[in-house]
Amino acid sequence: MTPHARPAATTVRIERWLGDAVRARLPHGLAEFVLFGLKQGWACLFGGLMLGAIIASKAIWQPDWPVARYDALFAFALITQVAFLWLRLETWAEARVILLFHITGTVMEWFKVDAGSWGYPEPGVFKLFGVPLFSGFMYASVGSYIARVIRIFDMRFAPYPPYWLSVALALAIYANFFAHHFLPDIRLALFAATLLLFGRTRVWFTVGQRYWMPMPLAALLASLFLWLAENIGTATGTWLYSGQRPEHLVSFAKLGSWYLLLYVSFVTVSLVSRAAISRSALQK
Repeated sequence: MTPHARPAATTVRIERWLGDAVRARLPHGLAEFVLFGLKQGWACLFGGLMLGAIIASKAIWQPDWPVARYDALFAFALITQVAFLWLRLETWAEARVILLFHITGTVMEWFKVDAGSWGYPEPGVFKLFGVPLFSGFMYASVGSYIARVIRIFDMRFAPYPPYWLSVALALAIYANFFAHHFLPDIRLALFAATLLLFGRTRVWFTVGQRYWMPMPLAALLASLFLWLAENIGTATGTWLYSGQRPEHLVSFAKLGSWYLLLYVSFVTVSLVSRAAISRSALQK
């Protein structure tokens, strides 16, 4: 691995200092729990910054300001992405695959907005086919989280199914997000496929000790947090589903959509994180 593929030395020192400080002040079990939360927060830094910008801009933005809120969010997302690369919070290899997810997410946004599934009610200059360009960064933040969480927790996924099957599943999930508007929705079969392929797969991760979690459970928990984040987006009126008002909760059915989309995200990120997957089972 080249120096540019590693996190910056300053970042590594901060992570180690924080870990040592927590362990020195808390009992072992509580320290592990707190560090798990802190590492998760550090991993989803990009998404957290984007949500913070959405909330803050909604609170202060005035309709007569010369720059539209959507355009300001787009500029913020661009600056944040550049900063992540400059500070080496993401590697260039990760950034390339996150860009791929950014593009696939934007394409799906164009289709879904045109189909009337949801919409972006505010004006903006950087808005294409009714979709503000900052929205692609919301999908990219999911890819960023997965890439960073694998590295930060030194994750391993084992026993992993044949790689081509995981790619086929991801393609089928992505295609179904489009095709179910015209053909029968096969998401129940896709849910079953995730359990069939990944039911035995353990996500191994390190806090202080080594732990594991079934991969479908990890995907379900992550999808819950994405659903909560989506509620922040709709509560601020940044985007709204068809027939939804800002004070309405996003349907719990969207949890299933996020659960499936996480497999697409993971397989995309695995293009540059192949060392994290193993066909053989691992032991502590």
